[in-house]
Amino acid sequence: MFADRANIIIRSGKGGDGHVSFRRELYVPNGGPDGGDGGRGGDVIFVVDEGMNTLSDYRHRRKYKAGDGQEGGRRRCHGADGADIVLKVPPGTVVKEKESGKVILDMSNKKEPVVLLKGGRGGKGNQHYATPTMQAPKYAQPGGTAQEVEVTLELKVIADVGLVGFPNVGKSTFLSRVTNANPKIANYHFTTLQPNLGVVDLDNGKGFVIADIPGIIEGASEGIGLGFEFLRHIERTKVMIHMVDGASVEGRDPIEDIYAITDELKKYNQEILDRPQVIAANKMDAMTEQDKETVIELLKEEFEPKGIKVFPISAVSGEGIKELLWHVQELLASLPEGATEFEQEYELSFEEEEGGIIIEHPEDGIFTVEGPKVERMLGYTNLESEKGFRFFQRFMKENGVIEQLTEMGIQEGDTVRVYDLEFDYYQ
Repeated sequence: MFADRANIIIRSGKGGDGHVSFRRELYVPNGGPDGGDGGRGGDVIFVVDEGMNTLSDYRHRRKYKAGDGQEGGRRRCHGADGADIVLKVPPGTVVKEKESGKVILDMSNKKEPVVLLKGGRGGKGNQHYATPTMQAPKYAQPGGTAQEVEVTLELKVIADVGLVGFPNVGKSTFLSRVTNANPKIANYHFTTLQPNLGVVDLDNGKGFVIADIPGIIEGASEGIGLGFEFLRHIERTKVMIHMVDGASVEGRDPIEDIYAITDELKKYNQEILDRPQVIAANKMDAMTEQDKETVIELLKEEFEPKGIKVFPISAVSGEGIKELLWHVQELLASLPEGATEFEQEYELSFEEEEGGIIIEHPEDGIFTVEGPKVERMLGYTNLESEKGFRFFQRFMKENGVIEQLTEMGIQEGDTVRVYDLEFDYYQ
């Protein structure tokens, strides 16, 4: 099954906690602190794999997590870093924030791996907190928190030219004639089930990639039929070929068909219609010369004043195809090179506010006080001494912690947790 969309949860690794320990050796009764630092958490990395063409690998697994850093050890031993997780995606993959649908990252032109989520930093061991006034710190820094986000992966195929039209107008036959693609061809009254890509090689050594976008029907932009699922693949194309059944083999009006598809494209993304367009009136081999002239004249009168050239072709006999391809090549030559890339719309931000204090009420009778500013205070404060504890109380009051706890409804006897420390609250 062709999979061009998947929702996954990605999470970087948590940093390992710093360690609290003291040097203990024979004949060294008062060894100093020697707690080692924690390891860094693993990153979440995206990389393009040219050998992939669908997102099917992400349809059966929802969560992807990098490794956590290990805690530091005694004797200044550094904890091991967490393992990175590398997510391989096909060219053209766009990463979006799931809830908002905004673009975080477009992998279309990325040649190098991209770190999307960084692992938490390793916490410092208590060896870093020794001071002349506190030579035996019993505190180590916790590891940095992990980053987590739910994203939508969308594959928007990278093709220079998009081939659009109603089902059974001959797109697959055309693609098989002009490229190395081998789509299934038959008189289907339903649409191809996946985009087919092929490379057009012209005589001058130049060429381009063309994509047969599965048949779009009226109402596709609202989710009717399969067209809605594949409209996203038109977004990267630089030129569009509208293919119509010029012979009206099934009684369809080619002019009405073009307007119907244009209307669906407009509803989906107005910008698509700003790109160069060409009309390929197919099945000329099934018409008399007089009928052929009449149809082509009507199409040209309707669309060429709007800057859209009309080419009569036959995907079966090859009539008119070379002229069409050379015109498309000329249009592409006038446009910028490289795949169309979507701009970043959503910036991931996980960093705690520098100097911040975070107060939470996770359950009845329990309040937690954490944050970078609290960590630094604990690093240079000896809570076992009366002087140090008074300083701690003053810190909590002067930084608005007591006031905020009161506003959150703290009662006498409730527990206040400051990392690994617990205190009973009394006014």
